[in-house]
Amino acid sequence: MRALLDTTLVLPMLLYSCLSSAASSPLYSSSCRLQRRFHLNGMRKPGDVVLGGLFEMHFGPIYPDLSFTSEPQQPDCHGFDVLGFRQAQTMAFAIDEINRNSNLLPNVTLGYSLYDNCNQLGIGFHAALSLTSGQDEQVTLHETCAGTPLVLGIVGEDSSTRSIAISTVLGLYRVPMVSYFATCSCLSDRQKFPSFFRMIPSDAFQVRAMIQILKHFGWTWAGLLSSDDDYGLHAARSFRTDLSPSGGGCLAYTEILTEGNDPAELRRIVDVMKKSTARVVISFVHDNQMINLMEEVVKQNVTGLQWIASEAWTLASVLQTPHLMPYLGGTLGIAIRRGEIPGLREFLLQIRPDLHHNNSYGNDVVNQFWEFTFQCRFAPPPAGWVEAGGALCTGHEDLENVETEFLDTLNLRPEYNVYKAVYALAYAIDDMLHCEPGRGPFSGNSCGNLQRLEPWQLLYYLEKVNFTTPFGDQVSFDENGDVLPIYDIMNWLWLPDGRIKVQNVGEVKTSALKGEELTLDEDKILWNFESKEPPRSVCSESCPPGTRMARKKGEPECCFDCIPCSEGKISNKTDSMECTSCPKDFWSSPQRDHCLPKKIDFLSYHEPLGICLTVTSLLGTFVCAVVLGIFIYHHRTPIVRANNSELSFQLLFSLKLCFLCSLLFIGHPRHWTCQLRHAAFGISFVLCVSCILVKTMVVLAVFKASKPGGEASLKWFGAVQQRGTVLVLTSVQAAICTAWLVSASPAPHKNTQYHNDKIVYECVVGSTIGFAVLLGYIGLLAVLSFLLAFLARNLPDNFNEAKLITFSMLIFCAVWVAFVPAYISSPGKYADAVEVFAILASSFGLLVALFGPKCYIILLRPERNTKKAIMGRGNTKS
Repeated sequence: MRALLDTTLVLPMLLYSCLSSAASSPLYSSSCRLQRRFHLNGMRKPGDVVLGGLFEMHFGPIYPDLSFTSEPQQPDCHGFDVLGFRQAQTMAFAIDEINRNSNLLPNVTLGYSLYDNCNQLGIGFHAALSLTSGQDEQVTLHETCAGTPLVLGIVGEDSSTRSIAISTVLGLYRVPMVSYFATCSCLSDRQKFPSFFRMIPSDAFQVRAMIQILKHFGWTWAGLLSSDDDYGLHAARSFRTDLSPSGGGCLAYTEILTEGNDPAELRRIVDVMKKSTARVVISFVHDNQMINLMEEVVKQNVTGLQWIASEAWTLASVLQTPHLMPYLGGTLGIAIRRGEIPGLREFLLQIRPDLHHNNSYGNDVVNQFWEFTFQCRFAPPPAGWVEAGGALCTGHEDLENVETEFLDTLNLRPEYNVYKAVYALAYAIDDMLHCEPGRGPFSGNSCGNLQRLEPWQLLYYLEKVNFTTPFGDQVSFDENGDVLPIYDIMNWLWLPDGRIKVQNVGEVKTSALKGEELTLDEDKILWNFESKEPPRSVCSESCPPGTRMARKKGEPECCFDCIPCSEGKISNKTDSMECTSCPKDFWSSPQRDHCLPKKIDFLSYHEPLGICLTVTSLLGTFVCAVVLGIFIYHHRTPIVRANNSELSFQLLFSLKLCFLCSLLFIGHPRHWTCQLRHAAFGISFVLCVSCILVKTMVVLAVFKASKPGGEASLKWFGAVQQRGTVLVLTSVQAAICTAWLVSASPAPHKNTQYHNDKIVYECVVGSTIGFAVLLGYIGLLAVLSFLLAFLARNLPDNFNEAKLITFSMLIFCAVWVAFVPAYISSPGKYADAVEVFAILASSFGLLVALFGPKCYIILLRPERNTKKAIMGRGNTKS
């Protein structure tokens, strides 16, 4: 970056050096002198309009040029780059093809000036300076400033770092620069780089493409490697920024590979990769750095990794060797879109070296290519070419007979971008020259003309260019100067016969209708694992439904524990962040993955307890009916008539109602059953107890009347008075029930407090006071009957019914005294069961105590069912 800043300052200084000297002179000078001249490798072709190009035709300089003198400087480069030379020839071919096209730029000849940047930032700056300011020793300044600039636009660079540096300066003068290989997302900043365009998608799209691949295969745990330059650092930063919001996963580690090739640092990085549980490694690294890294991977024998390569090394043949394929086999990579350029191979075959050594422009680099390809040398060797050796070159060698990737035109990727970049500039120039005078886009509706074309004018039309290549790809730029993005997905295959193949297995592109779209043919993908299946690369396995994710403290969000949902909560999808509560009337399933309707709990006719109570209730009703039948059949017998047969019939009828009213407490609570159950219970028992009370009072009156002067007491206990007393006492209970139902009626209620997973249907009493008054009134009558019967128990009679009443009331009161605490402490349906049990127990107690002895005499001891026996004058004692 220090070199980048220093050179950024050099270029504008050299551009303005002649102008500054002219302005500082007291007299205006019509010419200025070039401060420094650079001798650069390159090719040139004259034309009406000249386009510039910057290509990497050598891998680097032997030593850096740190001098700043006026002497001509020739960079001494080494390591001929055949692919970079082919890219430069592709630009020459495209311009030649355009010149032969009568429909595009008719009557205009395009020329080119192509320079070798020698893979060096400083040399690339020198080349850019030469393209924009020229290398003439003396420049004459015309008053009109007329004349065509040296270049209207530049095709290049292949490096993000060099593109950033050069575009920073060219943007000041609005000189268009169309890159074919610079991918740094930072170059999309239109404020900093207003004249930069590119034919390759930015790293932002490449990053999103990689994240889509991760999501497609479910890889949420990966390592990230990046180079220590603008390309790697910006890509890594963008990857980290986009990974989490997209839900694509987390990074187990992030490592930066420096240019120094420090063995200790490489060992540390590979050791991190070896110890990590991440099986996927994303690499934004250049091929020369990957070679050093992979050598260390081989040394430590780190296998079982799935590599995802950036476009920087996806197609690097230097890595596709049998030595490395056991580790790199199955690699998935992002590659530049492949294209076809008809006629390019024939054009490349026409290249011939300069046999006369006349040093014409472009022949030096061609001769170097020839020497590299055929491993020969020209005599004398060209200056600066120190690597040639072997036989002498004749210049008549046949390119078709030598094995070289220079002629491989079936896999054109950067070349296809160069081809499109040249056509984009050509279409922009063509649109500019077709401008109608007076209707132009510039000041005063003016147009650009061939004699006074300006780069900033071309910039206007380049932003609006839109055309389709013969291969079928549409080319246009967005507001950031980025082309419509598309990448190929490549897979490295190591075939059984030892051959290595990199094949296309899909693509990722952006379309206006579908947005970003990933297409993969998984049947073509070779996985470098024993299972032949995609690897698993997760920090924590997915949480199944019924659980939620709980982040591990101090670890990335992809590392978590799976916590089962608590009762009443569920999660119905994988990797739920939280459990959701079930609706009010629902409860979680045992697996906690869905909600089930809560069980409805009430005293049912279908459960054993309900069945037992129902059977007992019906049995009591049946027994009452039998006893009533017996009494009716024997109604003329003394024992029936002696004990007030009418009240006995009423008592049996009321007991039957008591038995039947217990059925209202069984079954699904409904509004009418809740209202009716307590009213029927209260009235039935008051009717029953009232009959017993009147019976007791009659017994007392009879015994009192048997004494001298007591006959008058019987007139208050005639049949009418007895019926009236029972009616009045029962009417009081009916009034209590009516007031209760009107003021605060009992109603069915869904109670969820007893059980979380059950809904207990119960009848709430509505008014506790009303229920207490109802029970209190029954208790009052029962206590009163008990006291009166207790007083009359020892009255002289052979069959004193007061004793039976006393015993029956004792049972009745004992049952209901025990009922109150049991009822209060019993939840839900068991409260209903307690009340039913109390009803049945007290009813059976009354039935057995009052009518058991009488039925025994009527049915089994008929000899005692006589008037003499009842009056105590028989031989048999009762």
